[in-house]
Amino acid sequence: MRIGPHSIDPPLILAPMAGVTDKPFRLLCKRLGAGYAVSEMTTADPRLWRTRKSAHRLDHDGEPAPIGVQIAGADPQALAAAAQHAVEHGAQIVDINMGCPAKKVCSAWAGSALLKDEPLVARIVGAVVSAVSVPVTLKIRTGWDRDNRNGVRIARIAEDAGVAALAVHGRTRDMLYTGEAEYETIAAIKQAVRVPVIANGDVTSPQKARAVLAATGADALMIGRAAQGRPWIFREVAHFFATGELLPPPSIAAVRDTLLEHVRSLHEFYGETAGVRIARKHLCWYAKDRPENGAFRAIVNRAETAEEQVRLTRDYFEALEVEAVAPAFGAAA
Repeated sequence: MRIGPHSIDPPLILAPMAGVTDKPFRLLCKRLGAGYAVSEMTTADPRLWRTRKSAHRLDHDGEPAPIGVQIAGADPQALAAAAQHAVEHGAQIVDINMGCPAKKVCSAWAGSALLKDEPLVARIVGAVVSAVSVPVTLKIRTGWDRDNRNGVRIARIAEDAGVAALAVHGRTRDMLYTGEAEYETIAAIKQAVRVPVIANGDVTSPQKARAVLAATGADALMIGRAAQGRPWIFREVAHFFATGELLPPPSIAAVRDTLLEHVRSLHEFYGETAGVRIARKHLCWYAKDRPENGAFRAIVNRAETAEEQVRLTRDYFEALEVEAVAPAFGAAA
C-alpha cells in the first residue's frame, strides 16, 4: 500500500493511541514488523506546543520513515497551522483525528464529535491539505452512533477534499471500545472511494487479520490495543500473510529481552522518574491475561528507580524460565 510517495510494507500500521504510541513504542513496533506507526495525537492549540509533553510527541530523531503525526482539534485554520508545525518538526504524513471517542476530546468538538458536522469535516480536511505538501490522512469511526453510521458520506467528503488515505475503526463513537467491531461499513467505504482504506478494530491475531481483510477488502490493517504488551503481533501477522503459517509464541526469554529493551528505552526517553512511572503500564500489559499477572504486577510496581525496575523485571522472568511456570507469554488469541 502507498500513502502518497510512501510505501507501507508490510501493510500493517500501529494505531495512534494517547499515552501509548510514544517514540519508544513506535520504534519497538516498527522493529517487530509494523510497516508504519502514527504518533499519539498532538493538539492544534499552539499554546501547548512548547510543553515538555508536546516536545516528546514531536521527537522523531532516528525514527524510520515514513514519520506520521496525528493532529486533533476542531478549527480548520488551527489544524492547518498544527499540520505545518508538525511538518516543520519532521512529519512526512499528517493524520487528522476524527476517531477518538473520549469524552474530554468530544466535548471540545474534536475527535469523533466532528462526524456530526459533515460540512465542518470538509472545511477541516480542505484546510489541512492546502496547508502542507505532505500527504494528509484521516482516521474516523463508522459514525456518531448506531443510528447514524455516516462513514461512507464522510469518506467521500474527505476524498473530495484531498486525503491520501482513510483509516476506519469499525465502531461508532457511542460504542467507545465496547462490543464487537463491525466491518460492513468499512467494506462499503472501500467500495465508495478510490484512496487506500485501512481497517481498524479488533485485529487481535493473524487469523483475525486475514478475516478482516477478507471482509473489508481493505488495503491495510491498523492494530491498536492488541499491540499493548504484545508488539510482536505485527511480525506474527506479517509472517502469516507471507507463508500461511503461524509463528510459535515467543519464549519467556524472548519476551523478557523485548520487555527490558522497551523499559530501558522509556527510562532514556523520559528520564528516570517519568520513565519508571510510564513503564509500569507496559509491564502490566506484557503479562495481561496470564496467571502470573497479579504477582508480576505486585513485584514490578514496587520499583522506584530505573535500576530496580530493570532488575526486578529481569529476575522475575528468569525465575519463570527456570521454574517453567509457563511455556510462553502472549500467545496469539
